[in-house]
Amino acid sequence: MDSIRIMIVDDHTVVRDGLSTMLGRQGEFSIAGEVGNGVEAVKRYRELHPDVVLMDLRMPEMDGVEAMRRIKEEDPEAKFIVLTTFDTDEYIFDAIEAGAKGYLLKDASREELFQAVRAVYRGESLIEPGVAARVLDRLAQLSRQSGQRVNTEGLSEREIEVLKLMASGSANKNIAGALSISESTVKTHVSNIFQKLDVSHRTEAVTQALQRGIIKL
Repeated sequence: MDSIRIMIVDDHTVVRDGLSTMLGRQGEFSIAGEVGNGVEAVKRYRELHPDVVLMDLRMPEMDGVEAMRRIKEEDPEAKFIVLTTFDTDEYIFDAIEAGAKGYLLKDASREELFQAVRAVYRGESLIEPGVAARVLDRLAQLSRQSGQRVNTEGLSEREIEVLKLMASGSANKNIAGALSISESTVKTHVSNIFQKLDVSHRTEAVTQALQRGIIKL
C-alpha cells in the first residue's frame, strides 16, 4: 500500500521538524514537503500534489485560509487539515469555508493527528470535538434566527432520523443500534443523504441540514 503523502505548512521550523519526524516514523505516512508560509504553500502544492496538507493559519506573507482558497481554486479535490493554536469562531468558520476537512488544535495527541490524516485522506472529516461543538452551536443559532421554512429536500423520515443522529456525533454503528437497523443500511441512508443534499462528507451534510431547517439541535 502506498503511503499517504503529506505536505506540512507552518511558519515555525521547530513545529515543522517535529511533525515531519513524528509522521515520518509511521510507515503509512511520508513527508512530501515542508514550507513556511501560504505563498510558498500554493507554489509547492502545484509541484508536489500531496495527498493531505497540514495547514497552519497565521503565517507571514499569506495566511492559511487564503492559501487553502487559492489551492482549492486550482485543485477542488485538495484535502486540508488545519493544525493551529487558534480556536476562535472567526478562524474556525473561515477555515471550514475555505475547504478544511480537519481542524485540530496543536495540543492534539499523536493518535488524534494520525486519525485525522487517515480520515481526510479517505474523503471524510475529523474536527476536534470542542471545535465541532462550537460549529454546531453556531449553525443551530443561525438556523433559529433565519426562521426559514423547512424543506426536507426529498429526504425520507428515516433519513432525517439518521441525520439527527449524525448531528449528535453518532458513528454508523451507534446509529444502527439506535434505530435497530443494520450498519450497511445506515451506510445506504448516509449515501442517499449525501446525494440529496449534494454534499460529500458528514460535517457538510449536517451543516446543510441545519442551514435549511431540515433538523434542529
